[in-house]
Amino acid sequence: MQTVTLNNGIEMPILGFGVYQVGPEETEAAVTAALAAGYRSIDTAAAYQNEEAVGAAIAKSGIPRDELFITTKLWVQAAPAEENTAKAFDDSLRKLGLDYVDLYLIHQPFGDYYGQWRAMEKVNRDGRTRAIGVSNFPADRIIDLILNNEIKPAVNQIETNPFHQRVDYQDILTTEGVQIESWGPFAEGKNGLFTNQLLAGIGEKYGKSIAQVVLRWMIQRNVVVIPKSVNPDRMAQNLDVFDFALTDDDMAQIATLDEGSSQFFDHRDPDMVRWLAARRLGS
Repeated sequence: MQTVTLNNGIEMPILGFGVYQVGPEETEAAVTAALAAGYRSIDTAAAYQNEEAVGAAIAKSGIPRDELFITTKLWVQAAPAEENTAKAFDDSLRKLGLDYVDLYLIHQPFGDYYGQWRAMEKVNRDGRTRAIGVSNFPADRIIDLILNNEIKPAVNQIETNPFHQRVDYQDILTTEGVQIESWGPFAEGKNGLFTNQLLAGIGEKYGKSIAQVVLRWMIQRNVVVIPKSVNPDRMAQNLDVFDFALTDDDMAQIATLDEGSSQFFDHRDPDMVRWLAARRLGS
């Protein structure tokens, strides 16, 4: 598996498996199938409410812990943020059944994320997470976080897909030493992605599907990507993207699909900020 090197020297697989919107009752089977297919990076979150199922699949897999890269995420915490972040992290470890995670992310750029970050710096120093980072942070907020804290985020997991390519933002993150990671790589099929003729035409040249072309495009841009599927055949297909390479012309054609806007929602929309910030998770 190809890897990227995070800013603290940790190696992270460039292709992993996500479990967003996979119900708890399906997650254990999905992660079990993914691990059997060869995935070694699994991405979950407290907000997905399936950490226990992820942990059960890991425990039953028999795969040595040091061969896995496990990511989970912290949801917006009520005050006091530092204390509640420490509790939330302990809760995630307990549900996962692990002594440590490889990457712990602030899920949303809301609330007292400075207090959350201070608590995360502590668990990082204690060795209970090998790296810390953020998700859904816009450029100004992540730069501010970098400038005013000791530990720099290793990763920013943001929406990245052919219709919202984030090229300029990736340049900023690269300059700052922060690894870009994609969520929603297939835009959940929005905007006709899976019937897009340009992507289909590129795929035909290599005997690959549209999904495989999109994943290969991400990898060649050095974007970490975590596709989701509950279908074992598609899981295997999504891993089968290291035996071909897109040409510069292919990459240029895909670049023309960029619309420069979210296919989902704007994290800076006041109503969305209110909705996300008001959501609280039980333990």
